[in-house]
Amino acid sequence: MRKRTMVSVLFLFSLLFLLPDQGRKIHANADDSSNEATDPPKVEEKLGGHGGLSTDSDVVHRESESISKKSLRSGAEKFEFQAEVSRLMDIIINSLYSNKDIFLRELISNASDALDKIRFLALTDKDVLGEGDTAKLEIQIKLDKAKKILSIRDRGIGMSKEDLIKNLGTIAKSGTSAFVEKMQSSGDLNLIGQFGVGFYSAYLVADYIEVISKHNDDIQHVWESKADGKFAVSEDTWNEPLGRGTEIRLHLRDEAGEYLEESKLKDLVKRYSEFINFPIHLWASKEVENEVSVEEDESAEEETETTSTEEEEVEEEDNEKKQKTKKVKETVHEWELLNDVKAIWLRSPKEVTEEEYTKFYHSLAKDFSEEKPMAWSHFNAEGDVEFKAVLYIPPKASYDQYERYYNSNKANLKLYVRRVFISDEFDELLPKYLSFLKGLVDSDTLPLNVSREMLQQHSSLKTIKKKLIRKALDMIRKFAEEDPDEVHDDDKKDVEKSGENDEKKGQYTKFWKEFGKSIKLGIIEDASNRNRLAKLLRFETTKSDGKLTSLDQYIKRMKKGQKDVFYITGSSKEQLKKSPFLERLIKKGYEVIFFTDPVDEYLMQYLMDYEDKKFQNVSKEGLKVGKDSKVKELKEAFKELTKWWKESLASENVDDVKISNRLADTPCVVVTSKFGWSANMERIMQSQTLSDAKKQAYMRGKRVLEINPRHPIIKELKGRVASDPKDERMKETAQLMYQTALIESGFILNDPKDFAGRIYNSVKSSLKISPDAVAEEEVEAEETETSEESTETKSDDVAGGLNIEAEPVEKKTPTKDEL
Repeated sequence: MRKRTMVSVLFLFSLLFLLPDQGRKIHANADDSSNEATDPPKVEEKLGGHGGLSTDSDVVHRESESISKKSLRSGAEKFEFQAEVSRLMDIIINSLYSNKDIFLRELISNASDALDKIRFLALTDKDVLGEGDTAKLEIQIKLDKAKKILSIRDRGIGMSKEDLIKNLGTIAKSGTSAFVEKMQSSGDLNLIGQFGVGFYSAYLVADYIEVISKHNDDIQHVWESKADGKFAVSEDTWNEPLGRGTEIRLHLRDEAGEYLEESKLKDLVKRYSEFINFPIHLWASKEVENEVSVEEDESAEEETETTSTEEEEVEEEDNEKKQKTKKVKETVHEWELLNDVKAIWLRSPKEVTEEEYTKFYHSLAKDFSEEKPMAWSHFNAEGDVEFKAVLYIPPKASYDQYERYYNSNKANLKLYVRRVFISDEFDELLPKYLSFLKGLVDSDTLPLNVSREMLQQHSSLKTIKKKLIRKALDMIRKFAEEDPDEVHDDDKKDVEKSGENDEKKGQYTKFWKEFGKSIKLGIIEDASNRNRLAKLLRFETTKSDGKLTSLDQYIKRMKKGQKDVFYITGSSKEQLKKSPFLERLIKKGYEVIFFTDPVDEYLMQYLMDYEDKKFQNVSKEGLKVGKDSKVKELKEAFKELTKWWKESLASENVDDVKISNRLADTPCVVVTSKFGWSANMERIMQSQTLSDAKKQAYMRGKRVLEINPRHPIIKELKGRVASDPKDERMKETAQLMYQTALIESGFILNDPKDFAGRIYNSVKSSLKISPDAVAEEEVEAEETETSEESTETKSDDVAGGLNIEAEPVEKKTPTKDEL
């Protein structure tokens, strides 16, 4: 009995032991004698129209056990990875790298390279392409949600058995070895997936990978690995014949389930591989409405008297409506093209139409409006560094264009290498002031197997940046020159006669309103291109009649003998037009530039000259307006008044009182030193949230009171001071005039209460009211009725205070007359 029991137990144990290996035996190599009797399963032909990734249902069933256990086929020839590959895969698998999305970019890029190779060979031998579907150079992506398999297939050159072992098992001289060493020494996990990781990035999302490949010179083989330091290669006798090319099957990890969603894959292809030369198809599902016939119920109809004609019409309608239909939604699968936008930068600019440029911009910028970009530049750079680029000026600035100016690392310029998207975070390609431009750069010469930091310091990137800036500024300059409103007066007749470019009229004005601040910031930040940027400046002046003008146009209109470019800063053009600083300049026919943007104050600290012309702020000292032969005489004549006035303003910290050469109708004005803050700059700095009054005191310019010797008030003051320099009323008047001049000159008073008091005293004097007169005190109204309780309390308090016993108060009822 015991013997029978032992035999039964051993039999069951051996049966359980053999079951897990059954799946592997089915797919063992054909040379394995144990599988000689097993025939390879049949395959459905051309499932889904292409047949690229289809498998027989029986094959799926037989593969399920093997795939679920992620085990290598028992009959395959096994190898070990090269040491560098093992280290690389270990780093990738065990890292916490967040951007796993790049695996698809790398695999599609490899597929594109394989297609490029077979296309190149086909130039000399067309037979290598084969016939039918095999000759279609395309990339196919397919999902199997049930098995968690993501497949990427190409019809490229394919790999032989030797290629599979060499390309996927060793690093050779691909540069990845140095990459691994850099990774292990620096520990920078952000390097993974950025540059040159290639095929091994697939292990970011998969724990088991199959590579099925067919080369024209070899039979079809399967490469498989669990990233455990080993891989296996075997002859493929169970999968569908590829014809030629490679199919990569990724058995996704549990945490990588998002990559089984069609929407996620579409987004990744659009982001990273949109401009691959070859079509990329996704086996996608969609709902369609189909008409299904519905049997019509017969219903009894009441008999009515109708004419013979009406009966015939009813019979015809009944024949037409014998069979009714209804719409039913069904889910169907078909190949969907994901990259329908062509890489127009690879073509000659002469071959690309305006509509194609506009469509490409909308795709690149993800701009779904119907507005066209203002301008674009398409060029190829040759020399030490070769690259192709397309730059666009958007139709509008983004809502937060300048709010995130110094805080955003993301640029609108995308970097591609061989049409594969790399990054849009390289703000080193364009300076921040040009970050409003959109476009892309595609280079075949940039090294990709280095870190992002090393690439930023690479000499090629610096060369690309320099050329991009030049091309961008040339594009904006040409855009301005093509605007008819920007043409000089002498050339307007020719433009009007031609009648062309009406669409471009006023376009640069629109550009300036949207992106003018960027040009100003460029002048501040980019010293090497300051003169080029200055040519793009636009502003309103006292002679521009509300239109924008340029520095070149201003200089052309300058008066003979004028050496400086005059400008004034303030909060609005309307305020500046009434400024006393402009009085004499306008009377003498000089043109003055209005700067009303807060950034203009910083701009003019860097833009010191242009075309050998110096800039002069008319609200600061040093202004020279023509020649005045009586200057010396006036200084001498008013010497006593200016000296007296300066002494009277000792408490106001006034540096000097001088005769003015800029006033015509105003008695006096306050100017600042040439290198100090203007009144507008003081106002801007005081409004800063974190402003420091103590530090601002160092930058505040010295104030100088300039008086108009031709004004009647100044003449009267001169006479009265000469007769009685100690007159207190004159000192009061001098203080009041200085404070009034401060306000008119744009300054903020330190003590508004003091200024208001002087004004009121002046009004008293004009109304002949005594200076000592004050407002009458308010007379409080007497209480007509007193409450009984308060009266009693008061009596008690008085009695208590005198230590006298208070007598009770007799309550008297009021008579009718008293009421």
